[in-house]
Amino acid sequence: MKTETIRSWPDEELETQLAQAKRELFNLKVQQATRQIDQALRLRGARREVARILTLRHERRRAAAAKTETKI
Repeated sequence: MKTETIRSWPDEELETQLAQAKRELFNLKVQQATRQIDQALRLRGARREVARILTLRHERRRAAAAKTETKI
């Protein structure tokens, strides 16, 4: 998923997609542990998607914190 698409999501959608991506990552890890995974690259892609979402969430939180600090 592209970063531009993720940036356009509201905060609620971001949290929903993060939970879904983490669930998918867990399922892929289980498949890998039981040797049932068909494409190992899906695991890497899922990890990167979780990282992208977490990064954007962190950026938003830092921006919100910076706004509140400048108002004081």
